[in-house]
Amino acid sequence: MPNNFTWREISIRFALVFFCLVLWRHGLNQIAIPALTLAWIVDGGLLRFGQVIKEPLVQAILVLCAALLLGLLWSDYPDGGRMKWKKYFILLTFIPFFSLLNKARLPWVIGALLVGYFSVVFIGVYQWVILDQQGVSVFGMSYLNFSAMLGVGVILAFYLALTVQAKTLKALFLILALALLFVQFHQNARGLILSTLSTLTFLVFLLYRVEVKRVVVVLASLMIVIAIFAFNSAVFQERIIQVKRDIELLQQGDYSSSVGYRIAIWDVGIDGIAKKPWFGHGTGMPVSYFENTIVSYKGGAYKELPAFQRTTHYHNDWIEIGMHLGLLGILALSFLYWNWYRSFKVYQLPILGATLVCYIFLAGLTDSFILYNRIPILLLVITAITIFWQREIQKNKDPCEC
Repeated sequence: MPNNFTWREISIRFALVFFCLVLWRHGLNQIAIPALTLAWIVDGGLLRFGQVIKEPLVQAILVLCAALLLGLLWSDYPDGGRMKWKKYFILLTFIPFFSLLNKARLPWVIGALLVGYFSVVFIGVYQWVILDQQGVSVFGMSYLNFSAMLGVGVILAFYLALTVQAKTLKALFLILALALLFVQFHQNARGLILSTLSTLTFLVFLLYRVEVKRVVVVLASLMIVIAIFAFNSAVFQERIIQVKRDIELLQQGDYSSSVGYRIAIWDVGIDGIAKKPWFGHGTGMPVSYFENTIVSYKGGAYKELPAFQRTTHYHNDWIEIGMHLGLLGILALSFLYWNWYRSFKVYQLPILGATLVCYIFLAGLTDSFILYNRIPILLLVITAITIFWQREIQKNKDPCEC
């Protein structure tokens, strides 16, 4: 066995591969994340922490997590054992994952990520086509999580289709993007499909902003495909009809619908932020604030909402963090998005960075996207792989760089 392929190296590669394969299963995540962290420590990650912290995204993640810990000082937490806010700390997995990457491990990581991703897609498609069910029940994934991961795949495949030079690869990536988009149109997540479509439009403008004719041609082609998919998706049409029903219920003062429920919790959340705008109500307090407030808020107009759906978050990343930490949290989240983009820009991939951050931002307007179990981890893994790959390319271009 070569000297550079010891049992320690085998265990590190196993931790990386295991993490990429099981990030879709919440229960196994609780094993994979500690294993990844242990592998990072064994690999001397603590000694390299000074180097890793130079990455803009690492700095932003640490700032957000520090702000959340600080928010405990003015919180009445523990709040009945509800710990939804702790999901923000999953972002910290970027540090050991990125630090563990090297040339020898990268193919294993990419292979494991692709196997895991397309295995979930295959099972999700089987469940939709054969069982007529949404999401991926075997992994405990709701239709929201499944739609979100499809959206990530659509955006990346479409980006590659528009940027790679080889015509064969262009065609393959375009087919993949359209196939994933077709599946996403058959999931119930209206907000996420709209986020995907809006992000694709944004991507086209970024790539061809100085070529008006090309923008028109690509967008026109995209609109035709979208129209065909929408027309042939009974699920999508039903969700549009449901929006009209929800609006009719709203006009009657009934908030027990998907749209009405979101409007109600956003209303309560914005009012809560206005009451404590600078530092919020404290980490872990938003849910109890909602439950205590709706009894009397606006004459009790929302007091029946818990019977419709139990509130665990505010279905909006900005309102959610604002309720926890006020302006402090909103600035910390803004810093995270900006530095996520900067991590790509530093390695000369500004368009890809802007596109992914656009998707995260838009998806977070109708749901607490950052609190999803799996999708932020997926995006962090993609970010780590991409910027490591690009960093290696830049080193090869400049062999004297140290």
